[in-house]
Amino acid sequence: MVDKRSVRVRISGEVQGVGYRAWTVRRASALGLSGWVRNLPDGDVEAVFSGPAESVAEMIVACREGPRMSTVRAVEEVEAVEPVSGRFEVR
Repeated sequence: MVDKRSVRVRISGEVQGVGYRAWTVRRASALGLSGWVRNLPDGDVEAVFSGPAESVAEMIVACREGPRMSTVRAVEEVEAVEPVSGRFEVR
């Protein structure tokens, strides 16, 4: 049995206008995760990742680096959330 995990994260730094959301969709989809990613008004990016615990952990580690043009200052795990199902999407 695979352990499932669902987590909300907040990514801060230079993460808007650099392809962060599109990169997140590609990376999360490749890991088989469900959830979503969106820009926040304060310049941060917020995402929910749901799926196998190992894949969620791998995605959180990847978020600390982000796409080539980004500069990530912090990735904060905000709270555990209800699992999300379906395709990973931009909101």
